[in-house]
Amino acid sequence: MTLISSIPALPVREIAAATDFYKKRFGFELVHADAGFAVLIRDQVRIHLWAANDPLTPGAEPFLAGSASCRIVVSDIEDLYVEMQGSGVVHPNGPLAEQPWGERDFSVLDQDNNCISFAERRLS
Repeated sequence: MTLISSIPALPVREIAAATDFYKKRFGFELVHADAGFAVLIRDQVRIHLWAANDPLTPGAEPFLAGSASCRIVVSDIEDLYVEMQGSGVVHPNGPLAEQPWGERDFSVLDQDNNCISFAERRLS
């Protein structure tokens, strides 16, 4: 048995607004959307968005939107960083930086303040 990949599922307040943001600001393509769920893809990465906008449904409360994060491994991180700077989404505390665990990374925020970190592994 081998684990193959993972797909982050991020809570957002409004699916249509979030998918528009992910397309325009992050360069993702919409694969599927309905009233409470969306699937987006860019290169080999998929992201699922789900509606956290029902205060009466446990697990879908609005306060969950913006409480999630994920990490995506990339190549050519400098180019992606420049692209994300141009989109105005780089986290104010997450500029491109060398990490002691052997990665360069930076973070962005979506429209609901979910944090996505992009990382490039460095050879030791």
